[in-house]
Amino acid sequence: MILNKNYKLLSLLMLGFFMACGKKEAPKQEVLRPVKYTEVKYAGADKIRHFSGTAKTEKIINLSFRNTGIIVMLDMKLGQKVKKGDLLAQLDNVQARLNYESSIESQNSAESQMNTAKLNLNRVRTLYEKGSSSLSDYEAAKNSYRTAVASFESSKRSVSIQADQIKFGYLYAPEDGAIASVVAEVDENVSPGQTIGVLNAGSAIEIEIGLPESVINNVYKGMKVKVSFTAIGNKQYNGEVTEVAPALDSNTSTYPIRVTILDDDERIKSGMAASVTFEFVTSQSEERKLVIPPVSVGEDGDNRFVFVIDGAEGNYVIKRQTIEIGELTAEGFEIDSGLEEGQKIATAGLQTLLDGQKVKLN
Repeated sequence: MILNKNYKLLSLLMLGFFMACGKKEAPKQEVLRPVKYTEVKYAGADKIRHFSGTAKTEKIINLSFRNTGIIVMLDMKLGQKVKKGDLLAQLDNVQARLNYESSIESQNSAESQMNTAKLNLNRVRTLYEKGSSSLSDYEAAKNSYRTAVASFESSKRSVSIQADQIKFGYLYAPEDGAIASVVAEVDENVSPGQTIGVLNAGSAIEIEIGLPESVINNVYKGMKVKVSFTAIGNKQYNGEVTEVAPALDSNTSTYPIRVTILDDDERIKSGMAASVTFEFVTSQSEERKLVIPPVSVGEDGDNRFVFVIDGAEGNYVIKRQTIEIGELTAEGFEIDSGLEEGQKIATAGLQTLLDGQKVKLN
């Protein structure tokens, strides 16, 4: 009986041991310390203003015929690259050809009448010189010839005009560029000046924006700006103000200006939303200084330092960075070296932060 009880107890102990060995310890989740932070910026950040606009190529051309007719050929597709002089579309030109043939007939008739008038003038002149014709007959013959010559010259101009009308039935690319839109189809009847497509010409990209009267006097032609696009990540492009309107746009109550992007990037496309950054300074000689709040600066002997926060969401790491500071201003310490604009730095708990420590932003 005692052996049976001992055997059961031993079995239970062994079962518990094996169950304990079979359990895997759950991994401990790393607890990241929250850290308050700020971004390094230049003094006078209130002088930096951002305005929204839309990108477009420097030249947008509405393509249209200078004649009426039915489209019989259309070689235009969205995004198609074209060269200057490429044939893009053609009209049937039926009416233009009929008018041209009619003008040729009129010219031939006018030429025949001119030749007849010339022969008659020569005949009357001979008779007049012999005294067989009156002066009035001679003058009438000269007038008839002059009228016939004028009619012939007019008919020649008409032939030239009608020939141009035939040429106007062909649409050629006026510049190198890309087709931005097509709004017509083959067999469609179009009239002169009716847009059948849009060509984005030129290589430069421009931004059109409207500025309020509070800042327009600080903007000038040739002013350097920064441009960014929401569709192209965090990249910034150099830009320059190329046009400044002298008058207010009554529709928007702003002053239109135009900014040209100086950097080339095929990713920039017409129609993209853009943000243009202006830095308004009171003096051309004003030196820009980075500033940081005093609470972000630590001191260790003769050195001053900050904790820079590097990385991305979920993987931020603290790094100790030695800096050189300048004067203390109303906006904070001026930075002589050690930091760059846009860097994140801790602003609290410097005594307890460790170099290389993983944190999360608070």
